[in-house]
Amino acid sequence: MISKKLLEYGYDYKPAKKHVPEFPFHSAVLSGNLIYTSGQIPLLGEISIKGKVGLDLDVDQAKIAAEICAFNCICAAGSIIDINSIVKVVKIFGMVNCAPGFNQTSQVINGSSEFFIKIFGENGYHARSAVGMLLPSDWAVEVEVIFEIKK
Repeated sequence: MISKKLLEYGYDYKPAKKHVPEFPFHSAVLSGNLIYTSGQIPLLGEISIKGKVGLDLDVDQAKIAAEICAFNCICAAGSIIDINSIVKVVKIFGMVNCAPGFNQTSQVINGSSEFFIKIFGENGYHARSAVGMLLPSDWAVEVEVIFEIKK
C-alpha cells in the first residue's frame, strides 16, 4: 500500500484538492491509463522552500525540495484516483530555479527520482528531464510527473 510506504518515509498522505479556485487548472488529469500532474512546488505544511539554487540554497537543500515536490505529485494524482492504482512512474519533468552559472540541475532532481524509487521500487524508475530556469514566486524547484495506473 503506497500510503503506508509514504508514512515509513515520514510523509502523511492526504489527496490534494482537484481544483483550487484561484487557479485555472486541475492538480492532475487522467487520460487513458496515464495521470499527468500539474507542476508541484516544495510546499508541505510549514515547509516552504524558495530561492535560487546555487545562491540561496545548495544542492542538498534543493534535493529535499525536489523530494517534497515528488510527494506532492502523488498527492495531486490522489485528487482523482486511488494512489494504490499507480503501477509505474513514467516520466518526470523537473525544473530548478537556478542562480547564474548553476549547472547541477540533474543532481537536484535526483531528489525526486530517488524518492520514487524508494516508494515504487523497480516501477519507480522513469524517463526524466531536469532543466534550469526562473520559476514563479521564487520556488526552488517544481516537478511534474506522468504516472501509469492500472484500470
